[in-house]
Amino acid sequence: MSKNNGKGGKGEFEFPQPAKKQTFGEMIYSPQDGTFFGRTGKNWSQLLLFYTIFYIILAALFTICMQGLLSTISDTEPKWKLHDSLIGTNPGLGFRPLSEQTERGSVIEFDSKKPAESNYWIELIDDFLRDYNHTEGRDMKHCNFGQKNDPSDVCVVNIDTFGDCSKANSYGYKSNQPCIFLKLNKIFGWEPQVYEEAQKDMPDDLKNYINATKPEERKQVWVSCNGHLGKDKENFANIKYFPTQGFPNYYYPFLNQPGYLSPLVAVQFIAPPKGQMLDIECRAWAKNVIYSGSARDRMGSVTFQVVVD
Repeated sequence: MSKNNGKGGKGEFEFPQPAKKQTFGEMIYSPQDGTFFGRTGKNWSQLLLFYTIFYIILAALFTICMQGLLSTISDTEPKWKLHDSLIGTNPGLGFRPLSEQTERGSVIEFDSKKPAESNYWIELIDDFLRDYNHTEGRDMKHCNFGQKNDPSDVCVVNIDTFGDCSKANSYGYKSNQPCIFLKLNKIFGWEPQVYEEAQKDMPDDLKNYINATKPEERKQVWVSCNGHLGKDKENFANIKYFPTQGFPNYYYPFLNQPGYLSPLVAVQFIAPPKGQMLDIECRAWAKNVIYSGSARDRMGSVTFQVVVD
């Protein structure tokens, strides 16, 4: 306690004085203190040196981390494949044409008497087949069953074998006989384990097709399309598949070969009922293609709808 009891003596503590107000020019440069933006030249030099060293070290650490990561990654194949990958070993089945308008969903609806409607789907197929139409300069070969192929070979997908599902025939959309193109999703290193004999749970048309196919040409991932719902199955008595009713095994495995194109199966629906929505399910058949028709966990198949007005 102060001896003078706070009377007439200097206080033990003093309150800080408010900072002197500065003009805008003094904030930029203060001739009294010799500072630029509140710092002397020495302060700015030290700050610049610190951040220069800091960012050089940060950039070096980032470069080392990236080089370490990239050293574990191949430019030609994924690090994790088949069972070890998130994709797994069960390829999905996709279809085209698929509208870019999300409100259409998986519905293919058109009226051949209205050129704008049929042309819409024709143009989508043209875009999808563009790579298949322009193979100039690619190292590709024409493959056949019984022919020995190197795994690095790229087999040609000959669009001239699509029959009535050709561009010259407008893919059937001008004659109310629309064509759908099916493809298996690519999985690096996946090879099909094919059924060389008809299976009891296969539809009758596929059984008949397999039995009529030469034994040496049965190495295929078979495809069948039918009504997804019971009421639709009666409208599937006449379906055509081009060039075959399956994906030949000589297109596999996919090894990220330059110019590789997935094989296609064109499916044509002959005389679908007008004004009625057909709910269609197409399925791939192979020993290592797991099938599930569940709407939530669909595997090995795809569904879409066709409406011909």
